[in-house]
Amino acid sequence: MPGKQDRATAGADAGAGRKIEFGFRRVEAGEKDRLVRQVFASVAPRYDLMNDLMSGGLHRLWKAAFVARLGLRPGMHLVDVAGGTGDVAMRVLRRAPDRMRVTVCDASPAMIEVGRDRAIDRGRLGRIDWLCGAAEALPLARRSADAYTIAFGLRNVTDIAAALAEARRVLRPGGQFLCLEFSRVTAAPLRALYDRYSFAVIPRLGEAVAGDRAAYEYLVESIRRFPPQEELAGMIAAAGL
Repeated sequence: MPGKQDRATAGADAGAGRKIEFGFRRVEAGEKDRLVRQVFASVAPRYDLMNDLMSGGLHRLWKAAFVARLGLRPGMHLVDVAGGTGDVAMRVLRRAPDRMRVTVCDASPAMIEVGRDRAIDRGRLGRIDWLCGAAEALPLARRSADAYTIAFGLRNVTDIAAALAEARRVLRPGGQFLCLEFSRVTAAPLRALYDRYSFAVIPRLGEAVAGDRAAYEYLVESIRRFPPQEELAGMIAAAGL
């Protein structure tokens, strides 16, 4: 079986010369990873505060419901991908048996730094492993995880199908896959209101609070470019999850 470096190299070769969406822009596939890391390096210090402001605190309820769906048990290993600030991981550990292990893997060193600092402050550092790596080439062994979570991160990966295949690879038979993500608003009146709020308010909040309007313009645009619910469900099923 190819190793981690082989998978990463193969992914980079496959993307060479291919155009992919970065928000409403089209960029070289190999360039998207760098641009996404740049976005999260900029917003990392205020990322969770911005989530509170943008959602009116609703993201906390969504994440609580997300974590509640996990069947936690002693000795299990959870991998939280794109979870750099540790928000989901620490929510899990508040509910988890003492002998449970959590690995946070994120492509952004800046996000991991924020998460590790927060874990130290809350006395959780010893129960979380922190890894820097892409969702399409996780630095983890095959069948090494009992559960895989990704919250508001799948739309930022360069190759969604490859990321889903990696989730399948690292999960043990019978393992749990949970994805929390923004998608299409199906009710037309709500969709119009949501679009006005997203494009008019969120970038201004990003500029005022995080000091980066462009980063939040990208995050708003990335939701619009993410596959709709039915298409994503088909991709998840095709990956064997």
